[in-house]
Amino acid sequence: MSTLTARQRWTGLAVLVLAVTVVALDATVLSLAIPSISETLRPSGTQLLWIGDSYSFVLAGLLVSMGALSDRIGRKRLLLVGSAAFGAASLLAAYAPGPGWLILARALLGVAGATIMPSTLSLIRGLFPDDRERATAIGIWGAAATAGAALGPVVGGALLERFWWGSVFLMNIPVLLLLLGFGAWLLPESKDPKPGRWDVLSVVLSMAGVIGVVYAVKEAAAHGVGRWDVPVSFVLGAAALTVFVRRQLRLETPLLDVRLFRDRRFTAAVSASLVSLVGLSGVIFVVSQYLQLVRGYQPLQAGLAELPAFAGSVVGGLLTARVARRFGARTALTACLLAMGLGIGVLGWLEQDTTYLLLAASFLLVGTAEGVVYTLGADLVLSAAPAEKAGAASAVSETAYELGTALGIALVGSVVGSIYANGLAVPAGTDPALAARAGESLGSAVEAAQGLAPELAQPLLASAKAGFVSGMNSAGLLAAVLLVGAAVTAWLLLRGLSGPAAAAEEPAAVSEKVHV
Repeated sequence: MSTLTARQRWTGLAVLVLAVTVVALDATVLSLAIPSISETLRPSGTQLLWIGDSYSFVLAGLLVSMGALSDRIGRKRLLLVGSAAFGAASLLAAYAPGPGWLILARALLGVAGATIMPSTLSLIRGLFPDDRERATAIGIWGAAATAGAALGPVVGGALLERFWWGSVFLMNIPVLLLLLGFGAWLLPESKDPKPGRWDVLSVVLSMAGVIGVVYAVKEAAAHGVGRWDVPVSFVLGAAALTVFVRRQLRLETPLLDVRLFRDRRFTAAVSASLVSLVGLSGVIFVVSQYLQLVRGYQPLQAGLAELPAFAGSVVGGLLTARVARRFGARTALTACLLAMGLGIGVLGWLEQDTTYLLLAASFLLVGTAEGVVYTLGADLVLSAAPAEKAGAASAVSETAYELGTALGIALVGSVVGSIYANGLAVPAGTDPALAARAGESLGSAVEAAQGLAPELAQPLLASAKAGFVSGMNSAGLLAAVLLVGAAVTAWLLLRGLSGPAAAAEEPAAVSEKVHV
């Protein structure tokens, strides 16, 4: 790819930006449709959480495998195949007749998305061999990922004002058609010249391990550890991951070179990306419901209300190279994690009638800081790995992103749901079936109240909204604590990586002359 002209390189980047935008968009576009889906498909509280996070769970479980596969069969080829599959799964999701079908369709979208994300970042490594050009390209790529997330609520809200909830999936189709046409024409192929075999057992172990552990965390947060499936899932998942790691150390051509984690830059970047997305995605998931069901915003109005977070992410991504050169990767990463913790911690004091300006300021701070964390983390990961393993290394970065998104929705959503259910006071005389329905989620309570007399509906709604806000307060404080912990971890891991001795280990965005 070194023979490509500048015009070819940047045109190829435009195609990759299109790909990452549509995958990122699908991670957030559903948030504003949750109330409409609750009313139409009538999912249980658990099904509602799975509708939200099955996409990210499956995507996270397969990213490492698909990243390694792209190194073997060709990154362009896998990107195009995955894009076609993403379009087919979008059609299935749009016309899902029930919650089970929608969960399945979202899982299939995750499979397809797993083929797209690592291919985009690893192709950038080949398109831009120059460190400074690559730093700029990764900044644009990171901004595109957050821009896709920004477009999700806004475009989704606009569609929900006029069409049914399935339209949020149909909007993927024209973008994917453009991607397939221009990608086949403009993108050059690249792959590992000596890839070795694709170990199927490693694929199974990695997916089983990730999904088993995440499922256990999700169910423990929602129902406690008393149920037998929670500890069993955790033990089986942890065992699968342990066997996976040991197998990678023995294989001559591992699916994932776990020795990359010996590089402290790599470990710091992955852990920072993971925890930052736990906080951001979980809070966005519950705040979307708060804006619509507690404050009474229309879908488009709620999407615009969330825009400061995502606009800030775009700005943060574009400014990452400058910030890292000015302050160093260590300071930039740590400070932005702390800023995210501060912004999310504000939600711990949010009330039903809190001024929107406070929420907007919190969103802006969190989004801008997350944009820097995500883009700088991706660059640290990519520059720590050899070029021939760019797909697998990129997949680790994307796994942290998607796993953080899934864990955020699962953990924060489960905490909110548990506090909500425990605090809900159902008025005496309420039909038992409607009372049970109201206890599943705030959206279900709003629906149940429509079948009650005003003297019963009003106190039920008041209790439901108060319980939801209380759960959101606790979840915001929990996410803030996690982010402060991630900041301390990043500061310690990057300690000592400075001065001339570390010049060869500098991330592209920081340049060879700047301290870590």
